[in-house]
Amino acid sequence: MQKAKKHKLSFISIAYWFLLLYIVSALVLWYFELEKQAKQMYNFRYEQLKKDDVLYSQKLTALNEAMYRKSWQYAGEGITFFVLIMVGAAYVYRVVRKQIKTADQQQNFMMAITHELKTPIAVSRLNLETLQKRKLQPEQQQKLISNTLLETERLNVLTSNILITAQLEGGKYVISRDEVNLSELIEDRVQYFSNREPDRNFYSNIEDNIHVSGEELLLELLVNNLIDNALKYSPAKTPVGVQLTIVSKNAVLEIIDEGLGISNDNKQKVFQKFYRVGDESVRNSKGTGLGLFLCKKIVKDHRGSIDVKDNRPNGSIFTVRIPAI
Repeated sequence: MQKAKKHKLSFISIAYWFLLLYIVSALVLWYFELEKQAKQMYNFRYEQLKKDDVLYSQKLTALNEAMYRKSWQYAGEGITFFVLIMVGAAYVYRVVRKQIKTADQQQNFMMAITHELKTPIAVSRLNLETLQKRKLQPEQQQKLISNTLLETERLNVLTSNILITAQLEGGKYVISRDEVNLSELIEDRVQYFSNREPDRNFYSNIEDNIHVSGEELLLELLVNNLIDNALKYSPAKTPVGVQLTIVSKNAVLEIIDEGLGISNDNKQKVFQKFYRVGDESVRNSKGTGLGLFLCKKIVKDHRGSIDVKDNRPNGSIFTVRIPAI
């Protein structure tokens, strides 16, 4: 499928540039035809001149000057049209490529979101059917109920990502400015992911009573997406670290993983909407391409910053800075 898309884009590119070459060739031909016509008119008028005419020199000079002006006029018009055509062609080409790329990303997003939604729904349904059809011990019942609640929480985070992304982009989401205990919020999220991923090793260093001004729901989504991103793109047995400190009156959150890492070329692209790193080993991981995009918007709306750097010897460190109060 990916190869078919590349072939389609290559065909469109070749056809587009062939058409552009045809237009430029027609423009060049037009210029030479006008020059040829001007030369013929010059020869005709030159032959009409009489050398014994007392004004012969003045008329010849005027004729040469007119021919000179015509040549520059045609050249100027040709260059102007050529520049306009090339600028317009480059703009149209970029827009078309962007539209095709966006359409592909949206198609990939729809496929990914369908899979992401079906997984927790299927697990929850299976758990509930098991509870309904079988008589289980209280411990087994509690385990199934807990797993179902975790899956519904996962589903809630996913749908919140989609809904809030649309609202933030449309300017319809009004962010509240409440005092939020970021320390408690992050500790709660670490506990949630520890329960959801019991085989994963989490380590944390969270300073107490760090408060920020913002909306608790958005900040919770921010932490959820960053930790979830670390889990998706790092091997199952590697640890994930969560640190929260105060640095220069800023609450500094760091999410540390030991995954594949992110190349320098992709460090800013990963925050783009629908963008996912193109390596196949990453493409096989779950994801919609909305998580980090939403993270950047949330951090920006909280007057903060977010960036990613390498974790030595391997992995990534996502760092969020938000003014503390």
